[in-house]
Amino acid sequence: MNTHKTTSMRMVLASIGITSLLTVTAAGAQVAAGTTGIDASGSYKKEVQSCLNGLSQQDQATCLREANNARAEKSNRAPANTNSDLTANATSRCNALTGEDKAACTARVLGYGSESGSVAGGGVLSKVETVVMPAGATSVVIEPKTPNPVVLVPAPSR
Repeated sequence: MNTHKTTSMRMVLASIGITSLLTVTAAGAQVAAGTTGIDASGSYKKEVQSCLNGLSQQDQATCLREANNARAEKSNRAPANTNSDLTANATSRCNALTGEDKAACTARVLGYGSESGSVAGGGVLSKVETVVMPAGATSVVIEPKTPNPVVLVPAPSR
């Protein structure tokens, strides 16, 4: 009798597991096939229509609330920065530095020099070759060691 209960319990658990797997698979297939009516277009009207037609995996109230939240978030986004805004922001960060350090910083943020490494690898290293013009010199011969232009910095006045 005890063996019969154990076997019955195993059959019940197996049935629950198979039913759960089939339910998840069917829902995944519905989303993958695009039958939910919710897509990446961000169209509020399409999303509401899908909610009203029962095509989402949520109850209607939740679906409509999510559609409203998505529309509100989309309308509250800040406008995209222009390239000149980004450049001005990047170069302003170098204002805390002086002399050769400031010139090298500005050159790096403007894309001079070379870069190596990756974010995934732990960081990107930017390297700029700077040449400090000797005090009183009117010209200097430069033999660059890097592929991009060299930054020429006048000697600090003392």
